[in-house]
Amino acid sequence: MTDDQTFRIALIVGSALVLPVMAYFRIRSQSTREPLDRRKEGAFIYYTLRPLAIAPFGGLFAFMINPRWMEWASLPLPAIVRWGGIAVSVAAGFLILWTLRNLGPNLTDTVVTRKEHTLVSSGPYRWVRHPFYISGAMFVLGNGLAAANWFFLITGAAVIALLVIRTRREEEELLRRFGQPYRAYVERTGRFIPKLSSR
Repeated sequence: MTDDQTFRIALIVGSALVLPVMAYFRIRSQSTREPLDRRKEGAFIYYTLRPLAIAPFGGLFAFMINPRWMEWASLPLPAIVRWGGIAVSVAAGFLILWTLRNLGPNLTDTVVTRKEHTLVSSGPYRWVRHPFYISGAMFVLGNGLAAANWFFLITGAAVIALLVIRTRREEEELLRRFGQPYRAYVERTGRFIPKLSSR
């Protein structure tokens, strides 16, 4: 079995374990059938984020179907680096599932909150305000290294950059919704890196 086939199988197994659980939480959060106005993200994010996200996911799925389809974007990475990518992806899988479990019905794919939205500050949210985006960055890095593919790394990094930009608007919406409790949460919790000194 070639190296590409080994990592292809590892990525398929990981996706088969994580994606159905993610889909379950996404479907469950949509049960209110509440309309969410994604235009509140701002025009730039609204028109670029989701179309751009097709590229890294498309590249990754193309690699999982047939690694030869993505050979044009391959990187000459040693096997140890690629296995390191698998380890990062596994950690990302655990973080995303922990995050989803704590978010519960509050999960949305935009900056807008639901009518019954609650301020979540437990689980990974005790340490950072955006663990969902951290796990996304870990997936991009881990899967990009495992697939040894610069296209996935670059396009995935662009998607993460847009999410990071969007966090400002997201936090403005949360502050408007929750007021002082959210302000206090921001003061004691790091955006992407824990504020260990305040613990």
